[in-house]
Amino acid sequence: MATDKTPGPSLSGGAAGPHGGQSAVDTDVGSQQVTESSAGSREKPPVNAQVRPGRFREFWSYFVENRGAVVGLVVFVTFVLIALFADILAPHSPTEQYRSALLQPPAWQDGGTRQFLLGTDAVGRDLLSRLIHGARYSFFIGVIVVVIAASSGVMIGLIAGFARGWVDTLIMRLMDILLAFPSLLLALVMVAILGPSLINAMIAIAIVLQPHYVRLTRAAVLQELPRDYVTSARVVGAGPLRLMFVTVLPNCLAPIIVQAALSFSTAILDAAALGFLGLGAQPPTPEWGTMLADSREFVLRAWWVVTFPGIAILVNVLAINLMGDGLRDALDPKLKRS
Repeated sequence: MATDKTPGPSLSGGAAGPHGGQSAVDTDVGSQQVTESSAGSREKPPVNAQVRPGRFREFWSYFVENRGAVVGLVVFVTFVLIALFADILAPHSPTEQYRSALLQPPAWQDGGTRQFLLGTDAVGRDLLSRLIHGARYSFFIGVIVVVIAASSGVMIGLIAGFARGWVDTLIMRLMDILLAFPSLLLALVMVAILGPSLINAMIAIAIVLQPHYVRLTRAAVLQELPRDYVTSARVVGAGPLRLMFVTVLPNCLAPIIVQAALSFSTAILDAAALGFLGLGAQPPTPEWGTMLADSREFVLRAWWVVTFPGIAILVNVLAINLMGDGLRDALDPKLKRS
């Protein structure tokens, strides 16, 4: 007797019932989702992965931790803007004399007027206008002195670091001789030899500041020369000039930048001192040190003619020094907090 066997639904293919077809579709969809989720997990970085910030952002994060440096930067930027737009900001000409307003006090004091907010000097010149234009002279002095001292000092320091031997010894002994004298005294002697003028004062101050750049650059070069990247550059055939200016010098800029900021304030202070002694800018130039020299005989009966130029020198030098300290903390890896 023959038995009639009816084949059941196949799980691997063929005609499937309604529930079997739905199960196959769900299986395909589920496997596709698993594949997409695994691919997505490979594409997304871990949540706890730390992305290294850019160089400027890292520098700025360390710089703003020093509140004094931020205040110094704000004051310095204000000083630069005043120097650049002195002709627009000054209410009067710095050399114009108002004979009817000799030694007029500031506007808030008895006898003062709004025409001269900070008063006038002994020959009737507006003190505020002279202070504003004096910022331009001080900025000009700082820039010129730093450019001359840094460019020549870095060049000599590179030569000393790469040449070594008797050249290095000769250069460093000359720098030691210059550093043996007090900086202001040495600048005073040089200006006395060259003659009193603002240009000669800037040249003398630049020569006095040059040894600091020579020593810093030489020390940085000696620290960088044994490193692997310098050896690799020599192996591939880099010449001495390329090694100096392309390979090594960019990695020595951090201490040079800090020194440049500090030299800026030193240049302003030394130029004011030379001007006060009559060896810098000559009257009627509205330079802060020269303004102090012209007004020292009126210090007891006209306090404003001496006080405001002195405050201008103090605030700017202090602000630039604070900014220089912040630059040192941000650029020197030894001082960065972990």
